[in-house]
Amino acid sequence: MRTRNSYYVVLTLIFIATNCFKTSQLIAHHNHFHKAHVRPNSNQQSEKAKSSVNAPKKKVSLTGPRSDAFRPFSKTVSARVDADVLVVESNGMPDHDMMVGIRSWQQQVPLPQPFVGDNAWRLPMKPQFANQPISVLKKPLRGAIALAVNGVPIFCALNNRGEDTFLAGELDHWGGHCGRGDDYHYHIAPVHLEDAVGIGNPIGYALDGYPILGYTDADGSVPSDLDEFNGHKDAHGNYHYHATKSFPYVNGGLKGKVTLRGDQIEQPRDSPVRPGQSPLKGATVTEFKRNKDRFDVTYEVAGKSGHVKYKILDDEQVEFVYQQPSGSSSTVVYRRGRIGGGDFFVAYLLGSIVVFGLLATALIMRRNSKIRKEELK
Repeated sequence: MRTRNSYYVVLTLIFIATNCFKTSQLIAHHNHFHKAHVRPNSNQQSEKAKSSVNAPKKKVSLTGPRSDAFRPFSKTVSARVDADVLVVESNGMPDHDMMVGIRSWQQQVPLPQPFVGDNAWRLPMKPQFANQPISVLKKPLRGAIALAVNGVPIFCALNNRGEDTFLAGELDHWGGHCGRGDDYHYHIAPVHLEDAVGIGNPIGYALDGYPILGYTDADGSVPSDLDEFNGHKDAHGNYHYHATKSFPYVNGGLKGKVTLRGDQIEQPRDSPVRPGQSPLKGATVTEFKRNKDRFDVTYEVAGKSGHVKYKILDDEQVEFVYQQPSGSSSTVVYRRGRIGGGDFFVAYLLGSIVVFGLLATALIMRRNSKIRKEELK
């Protein structure tokens, strides 16, 4: 009996240690948030300052991810080589307008995301074909399947219900919308980026490392030999994907090798500041305004306008003002309080786990004491 109860004590201690380790990982993840709306660090600040959206549209190699492809967006995106991968840092916020044109709205809005440091995008510089390619034509993967050259994630064409996101009216005029983490991302290829990068250059990279081009090849011809993944090889044998004007709009899966964890390719995580919202029936987003860290999303329901106004107060707080079409208004400040560099909620969770473990241990010890007393009688 004593041996068995000692076993329970050991299991409880292991439970506490395991959850403390997991919680420390969550703390590290949440600590990335304060970097989300700050320009990513780079050792090439002088080079980045010289480049702009109007930079010369030089031919970018299609053999794999290249930092040159991201240079037109160097004000908000940095790319550097680390061994055999290209590390891309961004805050996930494009320089174009967003949200306008959405006819099926989940009440999510764009907020900067911490795609930096250990939470940056990592693209294999020498992509290789997989023995078993992954298709997303019938069953969507959760999260991104590609990254645009402006640092914005690209999801597959289907939403989490398996519906065509574009046909469902969920996308804005630029092919994007926001997820439940207030993370902006595309669901169709952002072909409009060709204005900055030039026709024939990548507008993004699939997470397997293969480039994504617009509707045409560099010579202006529309490819007629695309495979089921919307890809083919050029005259030099370089495989790449293409955008299409019909489903699946972007790469229809991953032809190359990736690491799959459950129903998601290994990738950075978003950092929600508020709970996920619910669909607003009949709403259409009509206007989006941005002034540094202040934002205003205007929507219309039954001919009346409402607003979601929000501003980033500091590294841990975002203030939301909800102005309903009815005229009512409410203000909520969502916080990421930090204790010793961690997230308040995570610290609270850690404390709860420790207390639970101690209580469980105390109960087991009390039970052992009663058993010993009975044995002595």
